[in-house]
Amino acid sequence: MLENLKSNRKIGILTLILFASVIIINSSHAGRLRGKVKVDGSSTVFPITEAVAEEFGKSHPRVRVTVGVSGTGGGFKKFTAGEIDINDASRPIKDKEVTLAKKNKVDFIEVPVAYDGISVVINPKNTWVDHLTVSELKKIWQPESAVKTWKDIRPSWPDRKIRLYGPGTDSGTFDYFTKAINGKSQASRSDYTKSEDDNVLVQGVSGDRDALGYFGFAYFLENKDKLKAVAIKHKSSPVSPSEVTINDGSYSPLSRPIFIYVRNSSLKRPEVHEFVKFYLQNAAVLSSEVGYVALPKDQYESGLNKVNTAKK
Repeated sequence: MLENLKSNRKIGILTLILFASVIIINSSHAGRLRGKVKVDGSSTVFPITEAVAEEFGKSHPRVRVTVGVSGTGGGFKKFTAGEIDINDASRPIKDKEVTLAKKNKVDFIEVPVAYDGISVVINPKNTWVDHLTVSELKKIWQPESAVKTWKDIRPSWPDRKIRLYGPGTDSGTFDYFTKAINGKSQASRSDYTKSEDDNVLVQGVSGDRDALGYFGFAYFLENKDKLKAVAIKHKSSPVSPSEVTINDGSYSPLSRPIFIYVRNSSLKRPEVHEFVKFYLQNAAVLSSEVGYVALPKDQYESGLNKVNTAKK
């Protein structure tokens, strides 16, 4: 009888252990992060956000992060309407977008995530362009530009038709480039091949000896075997885009910070808060891996403080 009692006690203890294990396992699953995070916006910022989302998914497989590419302006339309949680932006938000956000009661924070340099690119078979000055870029891209051939830029260059490629008008890259080169955002000639998809621009320039285009530095690095970056002369000697020249500002005036904008109300959801925290904790490494220049460490720490404050 004593042996039966011992046996029953063992069974009881084992049952309790098993029951406790089930509770712990279930609690672990119940506490696992889940939900959706909606991101849209800049094609320039997209490679960083995509890389962050991929890494985040390894730790949080139940959180679905969707990353769209409708351009900075297209993303802000959705963001200010409260349709998405985060907007990737290759320029700061405009006053009219801030007004629209206030009208729709969308409170938000702006968080820089990396540096980028807009790269002016030509076909590798182009042997005559050694560099371009800012004034020559303006001559090419200004509204009602009379430039039709390479010879129109410099008399010593070939009398061959120049074909231009660039981002569409919803792009933050377009906004930044036109302001930096032409003195006013959105001021540009319109007779060029436009696309919000940088890969389309890469294909256009890489397939045409007489093509010239511009887009983010990361896309140039990704395709440097079939493109040639043009050195830009601003105030001193010509400077080519690189991680060093973009970071130290010598690649002027085409170096810029890039951002994510996050809705405060979205940050109150655990999955969004954790994703943005993860983004800033890993942006330095992941931005460098996909061709961008990391910010100083204190800027990421400042961004994290801003995120935690906005969450409250």
